[in-house]
Amino acid sequence: MTNTLESPEVRNVLDRLFADAERDDDVPSPWAEGRSYESATALERADALAEVYMPISAAGGGLLYSLVRAVRPKTVVEFGTSYGISTVYLAAAVADNGVGRVLTTELSETKIAAARGSLDEAGVGTSVTILGGDALETLAEVPGPIDFVLLDGWKDLCLPVLRLLEDRLAPGALVVADDISFASMGEYLAYVRDSANGYVSTEFPVEDGMEISCRAAS
Repeated sequence: MTNTLESPEVRNVLDRLFADAERDDDVPSPWAEGRSYESATALERADALAEVYMPISAAGGGLLYSLVRAVRPKTVVEFGTSYGISTVYLAAAVADNGVGRVLTTELSETKIAAARGSLDEAGVGTSVTILGGDALETLAEVPGPIDFVLLDGWKDLCLPVLRLLEDRLAPGALVVADDISFASMGEYLAYVRDSANGYVSTEFPVEDGMEISCRAAS
């Protein structure tokens, strides 16, 4: 069975990106001098954090790869490309399945250019379309059915993005949310863990936590 994650091209790109991401803590906080993350718009956040990677963990990436290989989705939607680490895992899985596409969203032009370069360098760029702009606008036009969703953008927007996509989710679609240990994910978790909203949901113990939710409603 082909596993593109083991190719030198992909491994070199992921190793470089993870090494670069280790320097996130060295980037000065943009919220000094009276600025506030909570009061900033999505574009202001994107501009202020353009140098910050905010990656998934390597274990989380491996989980994403395995899930996409198992589900064999025709359409994967990612909220929050950043520098493309998670996107490489998704694209590698789609490429190895031999079917499907990844539609990923990013507001920062700096990160879009960097992610595109990394995806092409890894040899998986042809499976990916990067939608630049506000995800609540760019994802409004994505046709269904959507089989797999990764929510890894601004945490307070994960639930609005899910609700935006909900009527286009295929029965049995998987929705994966990263960083569920963050307090700002509380409303999202309450929603997907309430069976009345049509999901079967469970927490997976990788770094900062992932929530894996199956769209059980038809």
